[in-house]
Amino acid sequence: MARAFLFVLDSFGIGNAPDAEAYGDLGANTLGHIAEFCAAGAGDRAGLREGALQLPNMSAIGLLHAHEAASRFWPAGMERPDKVIGAYAAASETSRGKDTPSGHWEIAGTPVMFEWGYFPDEGDAFSPELVEQICSACDLPGILGNKHASGTTVIAELGQEHMRTGKPICYTSSDSVFQIAAHERTFGLDRLIAMCETVRGILDPLNIGRVIARPFIGESRETFVRSGNRRDFSVPPPEPTLLDRLVEAGRQVHAVGKIGDIFAHKGISTLTKANGNDALFDATLVAMDEAGDGDLVFTNFVDFDQLFGHRRDVPGYAAALEAFDRRLPEVARKMRPHDLVILTADHGCDPTWRGTDHTREKVPVLAFGPTIRPGAQGVLKSFADIGETVARHLGIAAGQHGRSFL
Repeated sequence: MARAFLFVLDSFGIGNAPDAEAYGDLGANTLGHIAEFCAAGAGDRAGLREGALQLPNMSAIGLLHAHEAASRFWPAGMERPDKVIGAYAAASETSRGKDTPSGHWEIAGTPVMFEWGYFPDEGDAFSPELVEQICSACDLPGILGNKHASGTTVIAELGQEHMRTGKPICYTSSDSVFQIAAHERTFGLDRLIAMCETVRGILDPLNIGRVIARPFIGESRETFVRSGNRRDFSVPPPEPTLLDRLVEAGRQVHAVGKIGDIFAHKGISTLTKANGNDALFDATLVAMDEAGDGDLVFTNFVDFDQLFGHRRDVPGYAAALEAFDRRLPEVARKMRPHDLVILTADHGCDPTWRGTDHTREKVPVLAFGPTIRPGAQGVLKSFADIGETVARHLGIAAGQHGRSFL
């Protein structure tokens, strides 16, 4: 029986979403702009990387051809592969948000057709009534932040005051999210997690997609750094996803990274946490060894988004892509005769774009395996086609949304 491996390169968009203008993202292109900057020398960083973007393994699977299908141009400075060994496509998102849960749920066959709740762009993000309710329920002297902010910036700005006062740092972004940063030692990791669980319940009536615990360590503005103990508290998907359908059919879903949190731990058989793309890759290889016939391994590689996209770090993003690409042969060596691997993304986060938020883009869909016929699959109308392709490959009933492209 076949197995499937679904790897999300968090935020790796390839430009030109049909509705990008409505999101203020017309012209955003994560891969295209990274390649352009690298080709021009703006992606160089001493001791990290230099020169044109080099992704030979993903290019051979069809990445650059998928980008050309999405954006109508070849990424600058990148060589055309001698041949393409994968089935490749670009995919448009039908969900109404450009956030992590919406993208992942749609990948798993369940588009988000309702409107998320959001916090105001200007002034205080959280109302006095909401702040009072949270402080009362969590026994807090108050909160800091209360605004749209970059996570690393707001920790540098308010971290010392937080340690002195015991007030957690609460902030949001253009996503439907309430984020809470707190020091692991002075505030306590367990206390932060408990606070997030309480806030999750308070925010449910507002239809806020996620509450995120952002623990950090260090003793000063210069040394503060977010730890690997992040936790996401998501609302459950609105209907059963591919993951639920697999578990109901007696299969195992092996979640690596933040997949369990994104799906509110629905349809998850085993869960492995890891900090950083390399550790996530190592954990994925272990999960491949453990996966049985009919199983799915589902991994989110978060560093592309968290460390480089949001921080608008072109050289860092480029180096992370190249490091991931170099390791892909390790996946190929573990594949069995009927296995399927799909590489994709959940949204864009163009590191050359204005602001620090996600960007509305098409995403690559790159499929390969011993029995997968290579070639162009066009532009998929929904990320849900990815989930339905996995469902068909693993021999379970089709869902309500999307269709298999293989």
